[in-house]
Amino acid sequence: MAKVYHHHPLFPPPPPPPPSNASPCLTSSREIYTLWMKSLVLHGNGCTIYDSNGEVVYRVDNYDQKRCNEVYLMDQGGKTLYKIQRKKLRVFGRWEAYRYNDLNGEEKKPTFRVQKACGILKRSQSFGVKVMGCGRENKASCKIETLKHQSVYRILDMAGGLLAQVQRKHTASGVLLGEDVMTLVVEPNTDRLLVMGLVVVCCLINH
Repeated sequence: MAKVYHHHPLFPPPPPPPPSNASPCLTSSREIYTLWMKSLVLHGNGCTIYDSNGEVVYRVDNYDQKRCNEVYLMDQGGKTLYKIQRKKLRVFGRWEAYRYNDLNGEEKKPTFRVQKACGILKRSQSFGVKVMGCGRENKASCKIETLKHQSVYRILDMAGGLLAQVQRKHTASGVLLGEDVMTLVVEPNTDRLLVMGLVVVCCLINH
């Protein structure tokens, strides 16, 4: 089997990096990851995220194949970073993510919410994201666009600028891998952990 974490340079040059005094939570340059839709836990239901060196950096699991409405985003050591739940509403579902911290464990209020936009396009779907923001007073918003039948997800700011994109992965020789192997590209000056949480929501939407 080919090493799924190798990536092919199919993406245009990234925008300039952020200033040197930028928050350590932000990416300083473009980062490329591989998502393998397989759990590292026997009989688990989740995915594994590798960096460009082939090292496991994040993993997702719910430890129970029968429940798809609650998953956990963890680091490579198994430390929980987010609990993500699907809330069933009358018309559209909503996803909420609860951040974990070292002092108090799970936060009582969600860090972000994702809900399907009212307007539905023929070739794509749009989801609004409201970020409550890890103790920050100022709220920020972005959106997720999914292209139907193409397994492509784009995370955009409200001005339409690209923050991250997920799509089917190609090998270095250009061979398209299976539907369970995806490439995640995170642009510079982007909240990496927020993107990882939103990517998990994308996977829940698709499955």
